[in-house]
Formats: sequence, structure tokens, C-alpha cells
Amino acid sequence: QVQLVESGGGLVQAGGSLRLSCVASGSISAINAMGWYRQASGEQRELVATITNGGTITYADTVKGRFTISRDNAKNTVYLQMNSLKPEDTAVYYCNAPMKWVDYDFWGQGTQVTVSS
Repeated sequence: QVQLVESGGGLVQAGGSLRLSCVASGSISAINAMGWYRQASGEQRELVATITNGGTITYADTVKGRFTISRDNAKNTVYLQMNSLKPEDTAVYYCNAPMKWVDYDFWGQGTQVTVSS
């Protein structure tokens, strides 16, 4: 089992910044990446950014150039620096960690990000 705990969400004005953190604990060796997804009200959950154990990074087109994902393996923590936030970035942001050998993902409980116009 892997436990993921997010922090750093909140309310910010458009153009502002927030930094999300996600700390992983448990069977860390069983995961091959960490990342962030988001789900706006009434919408499907969507990929924001991921970073593999080898450091390969993927961003959604909607956040490229504004968001930066990073990972501190010593602290089992992944970060999402969000700059130039827009109202359409408003969502619950979930930390994600897929397993190496089976098609199964671990999820955090989510943290709310609200961007006011």
C-alpha cells in the first residue's frame, strides 16, 4: 500500500501562484511515477502533470509554461508549482502514483484550488 497526502491548496486571485505538495509513504518501491490530476465540478478527472522515477515529465497542454512539477526522492515528495493561475484552473487536485507491475493507481484525498477572477 502507498499513502499519498496532499497539501497547499487554497484560494488565490487570477495571475497568482500556489505550490502543491504530496508526500508518499508505505511501499514506495512499488510505484513508477508520481503526478497530479484535477477534477473540476461536473467534469472528468484529467491529467495535469506526471514525473516518472527516471525523471521523464509530462504536462497537459493547458498548463505547459505555467505549471512545474518536481520531485524530491529523498523526501518521497512531489511538488506542483502553479503560476499565472486562471479561473479555469479551479478544481480539486489529486496526487497520483501508478504501480509498477499492475494496472492500479494510488490516489490522495485531494486538495481544493480555487482561482478567483
